[in-house]
Amino acid sequence: MTGYILAIDQGTTSSRAILFDDKMMVVGSGQKEFTQYYPASGWVEHDPEEIWSSVVETVEAALKTAGRNAADVAAIGITNQRETLVIWDKETGKPIHNAIVWQDRRTAPLCQKLKKLGLEKKFTKKTGLLLDPYFSGTKIAWMLDKVKGARKRAERGELLAGTIDSFLIWRLTGGKVHATDATNASRTLVYNIEQNAWDDELLAIFGIPARMLPQVKDCADDFGITDKSLFGAEIRILGVAGDQHAAAIGQACFEPGMMKSTYGTGCFALLNTGSDLVRSKNRLLTTIAYRLNGKTTYALEGSIFIAGAAVQWLRDGIKVIGKAEHSGKLAAEADPTQNVYLVPAFVGLGAPHWDAEARGAIFGLTRNSGPAEFARAALESVAFQTRDLLDAMRKDWKAASAKTVLRVDGGMVASDWTMQRLADILDAPVDRPTILETTALGAAWLAGSKAGVWPKAREFARSWALERRFKPDMDASTRAAKLAGWRHAVRRTLSTQAGMPPDSH
Repeated sequence: MTGYILAIDQGTTSSRAILFDDKMMVVGSGQKEFTQYYPASGWVEHDPEEIWSSVVETVEAALKTAGRNAADVAAIGITNQRETLVIWDKETGKPIHNAIVWQDRRTAPLCQKLKKLGLEKKFTKKTGLLLDPYFSGTKIAWMLDKVKGARKRAERGELLAGTIDSFLIWRLTGGKVHATDATNASRTLVYNIEQNAWDDELLAIFGIPARMLPQVKDCADDFGITDKSLFGAEIRILGVAGDQHAAAIGQACFEPGMMKSTYGTGCFALLNTGSDLVRSKNRLLTTIAYRLNGKTTYALEGSIFIAGAAVQWLRDGIKVIGKAEHSGKLAAEADPTQNVYLVPAFVGLGAPHWDAEARGAIFGLTRNSGPAEFARAALESVAFQTRDLLDAMRKDWKAASAKTVLRVDGGMVASDWTMQRLADILDAPVDRPTILETTALGAAWLAGSKAGVWPKAREFARSWALERRFKPDMDASTRAAKLAGWRHAVRRTLSTQAGMPPDSH
């Protein structure tokens, strides 16, 4: 059997397809950006049809660049931007509305209403999540309420709902399969992660008919076969995981205590807690890391909404850099005597604050502050936010070692300056792997191992290779002063909607 595995990596700003050979090396790829829509303040949408066409184009490009065809591919693995939600017609496959993106904040009033009704504890106990617009459940409720006739059509069984992976599976299989995996399901606010099932009580609160939702499968499972008309031959879909979970798998974080952080548009840190379903007391998320062979592995997750997006803001918003990769070099030129802090709450603050109403702010500006200080503040904000997550994880799970080593991936990790500052602020080593395509690799491994052409977990983990380890090189007093300044800046940024007085953070 051929060992070629195709990974579809459907992200927030672009779709990619990567073809791996039997040695797990990249042999072909394609990438295509798509349009971001901002119909109102705090709203973010994607056109599902544009996402679909971008996926088809990138798959064709990956095969073409590798000089292969669909018949050479043993299986497809899919990884996707999580929490982004689509509702489509069961018969035609046509979406009833643009996809509502994970960054979107339009359902903040609904979340506040449910909190005031005292329901957040119920949601957290069952789903491991907090009531926040970030998650998919409130997006389904919004569409059913706001799109004319949608609720009645859903009740009649005419509409289907799902995250991007489900929409792609439906389209790829010609409407034969409506499925998702346990990781994507765990991000919806209506999936009971202890029972591994959709929760009828939570569905009733949102008024979501259960028949709209996909069947939930293991991450390595049978998700159907692509329609032959798409790529010229049928291909089995054997792996699915949300992007952050796929990255943890690609980083071979199979053992409890292992931690990875992905630095893309946002930043997402996952700490493997094994079979322990750790209920956070520090406003982190409890989530499903992955589910294999019916066995669930859990994780603590900290979600930061703005990481690489802060660098995009430097480039596109205030135009202090021409290219994203220039940010590290500019930051290195900053005046060390200035203490400028950027709290990048452009779309609210994620863990551990979960303040949907907070907005970005800059503190410590002087007359001499300029582009270099802005660049350093933007990059340091990522390190400070990661430190907040790591501190919370250590409080929540005593088994988390004080000697944690962080495995990193994502676009920002190419910057040596940023990774060194991350190690300095964390006071912990930061490991950058030789293969940075960890998200796509994780999806590919799920499919490849299920197909029987790639190694099982233990052997796959042995193949993980270090490119560079960044060790802390900042004295304790400087680190303490920087962290104190950061925490003061965050307190001044939090809104009165944060759920607790600012000084209690």
